[in-house]
Amino acid sequence: MPRPRKCRKVCCLPKTSVFLPEGRKADASAVVMTVDEYETIRLIDHQGFSQEECSTYMNVARTTAQQIYNSARKKLAAALVEGLPLRIQGGDYRLCDGSEGHCGCGGCRRHRCGQDKEEEI
Repeated sequence: MPRPRKCRKVCCLPKTSVFLPEGRKADASAVVMTVDEYETIRLIDHQGFSQEECSTYMNVARTTAQQIYNSARKKLAAALVEGLPLRIQGGDYRLCDGSEGHCGCGGCRRHRCGQDKEEEI
């Protein structure tokens, strides 16, 4: 019996979950990227985290973060090169609830808006 998948911590859901190449329709076969794959792209490529920092933030092993990241890059490349729609949905994740003093993500609503309880006192 395989080991159950561990939920990966994700800061927030993407603002846009479907990307369409110009002239394509949404009903065309799309590349589906999971939310946790999106999060690795956001953390490593957009925020500049190392794979080690990304894995720590997402509460997974570094090798797991690397596998998620590699899968996300393949899907992103396929969507760009083949001109396919990209849809972000699903995956094994849990949203950051802001309960940590500072999670290092800088993007969840609580931390982005400076609503930490320590700061309000």
